[in-house]
Amino acid sequence: MKTVIKLLLIDLLIAQIIAPLLIAMPCALYQLLTAGTVDQAGLVEAIMIPAQLTGQILMTIYLWKTGYISKLRETWSHVSAPYLLLCVVAVLSAAIVVSAITDQLKWIPDIMEQSFDILQSGWGGILAITLVGPIFEELLFRGAITKTLLAHYSPTKAILLSALLFGIFHLNPAQMLPAFLVGILLAWSYYKTKSLIPCILMHIVNNSLSLYLTSKFPEAKYMDELISGAAYLTTVVLSLTLLLTTILLMNRKSD
Repeated sequence: MKTVIKLLLIDLLIAQIIAPLLIAMPCALYQLLTAGTVDQAGLVEAIMIPAQLTGQILMTIYLWKTGYISKLRETWSHVSAPYLLLCVVAVLSAAIVVSAITDQLKWIPDIMEQSFDILQSGWGGILAITLVGPIFEELLFRGAITKTLLAHYSPTKAILLSALLFGIFHLNPAQMLPAFLVGILLAWSYYKTKSLIPCILMHIVNNSLSLYLTSKFPEAKYMDELISGAAYLTTVVLSLTLLLTTILLMNRKSD
């Protein structure tokens, strides 16, 4: 557990302090030289995307240099095409089920809504959300943290603890429960296959779907604002049934 806490603290240090400072200092100096003053609000908005990407890249380099990124062949096994297809179906159906749950928890504050709007406004932010972020988080949470927990705890405890830390890691009350629930699926898949490829694929699909829906329906923050009534209930029940069925099939194929 000490290793897990160390990794999380190092990531927070890099993501919240080192990377922002590396990007902010030259930007602030440029503003000072050209405008004679530093626009703090403008500076925060300007550095958010490059700081996000820089933090992810720096932490990935740290994981690589310290040996937390496995070089074992099974870690990077492509797994079978049918299994990967099941992964996509599982995460899409899970996204609907999780959305139905969050529909009942609208009172939970979303303290990072403005930050997400900034990230989604440029290609760098979109890249960070849909590709760089998912790959980095899988290297950290499944490849390093879940792997470490599985070596010291029972599979059930390790998976749940990994998912809990994944939820807390998002630092946003509105994201914690959804990240925890999806984190269970990701950690379980890693446990069954020992491969990061299914996890990375599911994470990319999940984040890309979220980004697409946000850009396509900016006025709808919750699923019940898109569909309602009998269609809503039918969608949720079918998605839950599909999710459970898919997990059973994934379990058979990974045994």
